Amino acid sequence: MKAALGYYLSRALSGLFGLLPESVIRRAGYRLGWFASFFAGDRFAMARRHQRRVQGPDVDDRKAARRVFGYYGRYWAEVLWLHPRRRDLVLRQSTIEGVEHLHAGAGSGRGMILALPHMGNWESAGLRSAAEGARVLAVAEALPNHRIVDWFTQMRNMMDIDIVIARKGARVTGDLLARLQDGGTIALLCDRDLKGRGIPVTLFGEETTMPAGPAALAERTGAHLVPAGCYFRPGAGNRFVVHPRMEVPDLPTQEERVAALTQDLAAVIEGFIREAPEQWHLLVPNWPSDRETSAP
Repeated sequence: MKAALGYYLSRALSGLFGLLPESVIRRAGYRLGWFASFFAGDRFAMARRHQRRVQGPDVDDRKAARRVFGYYGRYWAEVLWLHPRRRDLVLRQSTIEGVEHLHAGAGSGRGMILALPHMGNWESAGLRSAAEGARVLAVAEALPNHRIVDWFTQMRNMMDIDIVIARKGARVTGDLLARLQDGGTIALLCDRDLKGRGIPVTLFGEETTMPAGPAALAERTGAHLVPAGCYFRPGAGNRFVVHPRMEVPDLPTQEERVAALTQDLAAVIEGFIREAPEQWHLLVPNWPSDRETSAP
C-alpha cells in the first residue's frame, strides 16, 4: 500500500507540475529546495562540508549549502515537469560547448563513455546528447518502490535515454559493454563511490575513491572517455560542456592504467565543479573523513 501511495503521489506531482509554466517550476523548485535545507540535518551539514572543500575555509558555507539545496530542488522540479511534449523547448533552451568531441565519440565506431558529476540537470543532458546523435544508456539506482523505478525508466525512454537498473542479479556491466561494442554511448555519474571500494584518488586535496567503471571500460574496450559538465543557466535552460577525449596512459599494467586515468578524470571533474560549486548536488559522505564525522 505504501509503495502504491508513493507511486500515485509522484504521478500526481508530475501531472501538476506539467501544467505549470517553466518559469514557475524553476523558481518554485529552487525555493522549495532552499526551504527544505532547514530540515535536512546531516545532509545539510555534509553540503556545508563539501562547499568548504571546493570554495575554501572562508566561504559562507551555510549560504552556499542553502543554494546547493535550492539547485537540487530546481533539478527535481524540472525532472517532474519534463514531458515528451516539451522536448523541443528544452533543446532550444540548452547550449552545448565542445560538441565536436561528442560527435567524434559518437562517430568513432568504438563507443563513448560520458563521465559526469552530480551537477545541473543530467536528464536534459541525455536528451541533448541524443539530439546530437549520441543516445545514451545510463545506470540508475534500484529504489525499493519498483513502480516508481519502472515509471521513471519509461519516462526517460520517452526522452531518448535508455536505462539499466543496478539491482541485485542485473547484468549491468554486460549491458554497458554490449552498448559500447555496438559503437553506442553510455553515461556514468562518476564523482561518488557508493561503496567506497573504488580507485584511490586525490579530489580537492584530500584522498578518497572514485568508481573504477569509466576508466576500466575505456581501458578494456578502447571507447572514447569523454567527461561532461551540466550547468543550470541563470534563467531558463541548461548549459553543457563536453571535454576532449581522455587518453589511456601508456603504463605497464592494466591496474596502473586504470588508476592513472581515474586520477586524471578526477582532475577534470574538479574543474567542472569549481566552475559552479553550488550546483554540485552531493549531499552524502564522499571522503573517509566524512564517514568518520557522520558516524554515530
